[in-house]
Amino acid sequence: MAETTYPRGRTALLLVDPYNDFLSEGGKVHPHIKPIADEVGLLDNLRRIDGAVRAAGVQVVIVPHRRWEPGDYEQWDHPNPTHRKIMQMHHFARGEWGGEWHPDFAPKPGDIVAQEHWAQSGFANTDLDFQLKQKGITHVILVGLLANTCIESTARFAMELGYHVTLVRDATAAFSHEMMHAAHALNGPTFAHAILTTDEVIAALPGA
Repeated sequence: MAETTYPRGRTALLLVDPYNDFLSEGGKVHPHIKPIADEVGLLDNLRRIDGAVRAAGVQVVIVPHRRWEPGDYEQWDHPNPTHRKIMQMHHFARGEWGGEWHPDFAPKPGDIVAQEHWAQSGFANTDLDFQLKQKGITHVILVGLLANTCIESTARFAMELGYHVTLVRDATAAFSHEMMHAAHALNGPTFAHAILTTDEVIAALPGA
């Protein structure tokens, strides 16, 4: 892949699903991602990249999953396997601690919070593309969860819409090494313009 640069004013960090249920001890999904998250240093890398992009003047965009509410999906014709799991476990429940932002990644003044996505792509049935285009964004850096579901789906959709797409291999996690391998070694190279580490992204930011 070609060396990547991130133009100030045209780059956004997409922080996908930064909920307590994923990122905090006691979260409903946290035990399933904890081994990989600890191995790659997920929380520290998210903190580092979040601070670095803000210091570089890069737009931060929160890309949140639908917060579960009673009745969600129950009358749907064909909820997918993730929907069915959410129906059982009430992941990211609205009004509950698990559906609140991890305190380190709550939106700050100037951040964009996109509409909640119902499935895996942060673009499908939301205002994310509209919001990015209104800011003149052409380059997106994706971090958050999960590597092989919402990150991959959002990144693929971004590529289809014409954005320059960067995956950050140690600022995400998944349920297994096989899923991480698929996301970054098998699938990612078919659509992403860059697949980097947190250190490499930070080094390429404006003014680094």
